[in-house]
Amino acid sequence: MRLGLVIDLDTCVGCHACAVACKQWNTSGTSGPLTDESPYGPEPSGVWFNRVRHFEVDDYPHNKTVNMPLSCMHCENAECVDVCPTGASYKRAEDGIVLVDHDKCMGCNLCAWACPYGARELDPAEGVMKKCTLCIDRIYDAALPEAERQPACVITCPARARFFGDFDDPESTVSRLVRERAGQKLLPELGYRPTNTYLPPRTAPPVPTDDVRRAQPVTGVEAWIPAPEPR
Repeated sequence: MRLGLVIDLDTCVGCHACAVACKQWNTSGTSGPLTDESPYGPEPSGVWFNRVRHFEVDDYPHNKTVNMPLSCMHCENAECVDVCPTGASYKRAEDGIVLVDHDKCMGCNLCAWACPYGARELDPAEGVMKKCTLCIDRIYDAALPEAERQPACVITCPARARFFGDFDDPESTVSRLVRERAGQKLLPELGYRPTNTYLPPRTAPPVPTDDVRRAQPVTGVEAWIPAPEPR
């Protein structure tokens, strides 16, 4: 079994609901508490396992904003595990999830430097490295209904842009989506073989922006309301 996420870049709206849900669940879960830094200041920061990046692609008038969530990729060849001097970073053989044993971690940052995805977070309050666990305490919780045994980010996503499942099962939802939408790995040339996969944005015909610019702007709400039918 190889558990991981599929993220649809065509559907993601960049609302950060996944990041907030991740923060909330993990703060009260096995990795918490997750330290906040100046949460009400001008530059709030802290420990976040899931972060959403925003990129502008193509040129006007065909440009588009692509929202790209980034978290641990749970790589098959996890360099963060190889460089850990204490064995705190490890990869589970039964499901491929990469985890950190906080009792062994000494906060040396070697795993963070080895990760090309910036997916590791040093908690300054506890002095240990923390990261996405795929909500391991949720997905194996037999007390939860089966439909809820998914990572918090997947359950919360309002756009249904995130999917969770077993990549070793060819009939799973994640495997099917990767086949049908030509899913792509992030930085595959590095050879880490990340599990998490992205579905690329769909192509669409260009919008006739010249016609839009020449159109008369709507001046009032009444223009959107259809005229009443005669009686």
